[in-house]
Amino acid sequence: MNAIKSIKETDFLKKRRYEAVMFLLTFFGIFGYVGHYMGVANMLNTIMNTAWDLLMNTVFYIMGITVLSGALGKLLIEFGVVRLLEKILAPLMRPLFNLPGVAALAGLLTFLSDNPAIISLANDKNFSKYFKNYQLVSLTNFGTAFGMGLIVITFMSTLRIPGNEENLLIPALIGLVGALVGAIVSTRLMQRLIKGHIAIKKDDDYEGATEIISFKSEGGVFLRFLNSILDGGKSGVDLGLSIIPGVLIISTMVMMLTFGPKDAALGYQGIAYEGVPLLPELAGHIWWLFEGLFGFKHPELIAFPVTSLGAVGAALSLVKAFIAKGIIDGNVIAVFTSMGMCWSGYLSTHTAMLDTLNYRELTSKALLSHTIGGIFAGTFAHYLYVLVSLLQ
Repeated sequence: MNAIKSIKETDFLKKRRYEAVMFLLTFFGIFGYVGHYMGVANMLNTIMNTAWDLLMNTVFYIMGITVLSGALGKLLIEFGVVRLLEKILAPLMRPLFNLPGVAALAGLLTFLSDNPAIISLANDKNFSKYFKNYQLVSLTNFGTAFGMGLIVITFMSTLRIPGNEENLLIPALIGLVGALVGAIVSTRLMQRLIKGHIAIKKDDDYEGATEIISFKSEGGVFLRFLNSILDGGKSGVDLGLSIIPGVLIISTMVMMLTFGPKDAALGYQGIAYEGVPLLPELAGHIWWLFEGLFGFKHPELIAFPVTSLGAVGAALSLVKAFIAKGIIDGNVIAVFTSMGMCWSGYLSTHTAMLDTLNYRELTSKALLSHTIGGIFAGTFAHYLYVLVSLLQ
């Protein structure tokens, strides 16, 4: 017995050493590659300056939107608008998503907040009783497709592109339609992959679960209004703070692998948003695919959907840099909105959401379904934007 235990411990230590060696090779390989072209001093200065600029000029701007949208979302919940919309949208759930009508509530709550709102609902027995098991699990895909939707649409529609007088609300709404298509594809594909491979729900499933999300409060109208905007604004602050690590770490890394020197004549200066354009170079080998699917005309734009895989808040921080480079138009806004909403950082949330539902083993199927759904979302948004532009 001790011999078997000793063998297992030895194998575990070997695995950990292997991981350590691979990490060091990857870490120094990436930073060595970037430092070789930029110079170590310039690389470090660019990292710090980019993170600082993202914090001051992007994170706090997004946080302002999250606070306002959080207050609005709470008001809509408090005064019954969400319940009313649920009743209106309920007849669409079965034909579009093969989900019961109450699933509309899940989409609305994630649209007004973020992906994890699904977890609270799924663990509420009063909500989950309407679902078959495979339908309940597919909520991770359905809800994620609308995560931070209000924030993404508000951010995109309020942008100003120099020299472009187009009303960006229209491309943002086209992106919303694209995200809806992506949600349909992702949810139904997930159901198809797991149906027949998942146990039928029993009556005692979720026993002891309580209603977590409350739609009732006490007091007069003014007091309810005041509490709603303050509580909603506070939740917006929490959401704004939660995106800081993703924006500063992921966006800085992606930007340093996307953009070149600010001034080619002067070379690298260690200022914000410089880097080595590795991602555009790699994307250039299959650029015909991205141009055909999404209508992208610049390889740098691929950085947005790549970043959306991990955190949509971080992806939003890339947009202003693209505007500064003059490579953004209405079509890009539509595609960014659709893919940002549909993917909304699903790589970082799907595992935790399925783990909470006790179906972690289905993570790979959920990720595959949602990857395909996001591609459909961006493609549909692109061609719908082209069609709308021709009709105008």
